[in-house]
Amino acid sequence: MSRIFYAIALIWALTSAAVAHEFSALARVLPEQSRIIDEGGAGVRVELGLSQGVPYRVFTLRDPYRMVLDFQEVDWTGLNREAFLQTNRISGIQYGAYVPGWSRLVLELGAPLAVESAELRIDESTGVGVLSLHLKGTDFDSFAASAGAPRQPGWDLPEPAAISQASRGDGSRPTRIMLDPGHGGIDPGAEVTGTDEKTLMLTFARELRELLLRSGGFEVVMTRDNDQFVSLERRIALAHRAGADVFISLHADSLSEGRAHGAAVYTLSDEASDVASLKLAERHDRGDLIAGIDLSGSDDQVADVLLDMARQETKPRTDALARALADGMTQQGGPMNSRPIRTASFSVLKAADIPSVLVELGFLSSPRDLKNIVNPEWRAAMAKGLAQGLDQWRQDDLVKRSLIGQ
Repeated sequence: MSRIFYAIALIWALTSAAVAHEFSALARVLPEQSRIIDEGGAGVRVELGLSQGVPYRVFTLRDPYRMVLDFQEVDWTGLNREAFLQTNRISGIQYGAYVPGWSRLVLELGAPLAVESAELRIDESTGVGVLSLHLKGTDFDSFAASAGAPRQPGWDLPEPAAISQASRGDGSRPTRIMLDPGHGGIDPGAEVTGTDEKTLMLTFARELRELLLRSGGFEVVMTRDNDQFVSLERRIALAHRAGADVFISLHADSLSEGRAHGAAVYTLSDEASDVASLKLAERHDRGDLIAGIDLSGSDDQVADVLLDMARQETKPRTDALARALADGMTQQGGPMNSRPIRTASFSVLKAADIPSVLVELGFLSSPRDLKNIVNPEWRAAMAKGLAQGLDQWRQDDLVKRSLIGQ
C-alpha cells in the first residue's frame, strides 16, 4: 500500500484480534510501551501502547508540516513528553482530548515525513494494543500532494446549530453574551505546577455565566462547556450563529519574558501595543496549529478589506466595552496590569460585527496572580466586576445608538 494512502486515508484499528475483545471503559495510554525513536536512515518509529484497541486514523497537514493521529478516546494520563519523544526529527508533540469521544496526537515535523507502514497489534490474551508507525523521509511535493484532513462522519466537529436571531442591540431583548473559555481539549494553554489555563477558564466562565443570568438582562452562551477543543475560527462562527451582542474570550496566560502580572483587557489591532501583547497573540494562535487545523489556505483580499471596514464601525463600541470591563474589575480591587487596556492581533477577536474583547485575568507565571486565580472568592469578585462593567456598557451603548439613530 502506498505512502500517500496512509498519509490521507482513514485507518481502522478494528482488526480481527481487536474485535474479539469487547471494548470497555476508556482506553489508557501505556507510557512504558510508548516512544518515538530515531532509526537513522530507516526513518522514525512511533510506538504507542494502549490498554485496549481503538479505532484510529492518520493524516498529514502542511504549512507547517504536521502528522495527526486521531483515536476513539484515549486517557493520556502518565505520558511524559520528554520520555516519549526521543528524536529531534519531531520538533514537538501535543496530545489530549479533541472533541467529545475523540482524542488527538499531533507530531510537529522538522521535515516532511510519510507513513511507510502502520499496524495495531493486539495481544489476544490481554487485549493490550501497540500502535506502531514507521515514518520515512519524503520530498516536499509528495508531502504536499498527500496532505489534508479527510472528512469522515463521526470524527469531525459538527456544524454549529442554527439559532434564530432577534434584532440585536436595540434593548428589545436581553443582551446576549458569548463567553469563550480559552483553550480546551488537546490545547491546555498555560500550565504551572499542575494547574492549567483551560480548566481554570472553564471554571471561571461557568461562574461568570451564573452571575450574569442571576443579575437579569443577559443571555449567556459559551463556545465550550466542557474540556473539548474548539478552533479559533469556530469560536467566531459560534458567536455569529448565536446572534451574540458581545464576545468575551477568557484567558490566564504565562509569559517567561518580563514580569507580566495583573488583569488586562485586549482589543483587536494589527499592531500590538507592546512586545508582551505580541507574544501572547502568537501563543494563542498556535492553538489551531497544535490541534491539527489546516492553515495552508489564504484569505481573500477583497473580503479582508470589507471586514476591516465593518470592524471600523464596531471599534468605538469595542473600545468602550474594554474600558467598562477594566473599570469594573478595578472597582473590585483587581489587581490590574499597569496598562490594563492593550491591543494585539488575536485571531479570536476578528468578528467584524460583534464587539469582541479578550480578558486576561492575570498570568499564571506570576505567583501573586496564580494565588488569586485559584481562589474562588477572588474569582467571584472579578466576575462581579465584569458583570458590572457589562451592565454599564449596555446602558451607555443603548443611549449612544439611540442618539445615532436620531
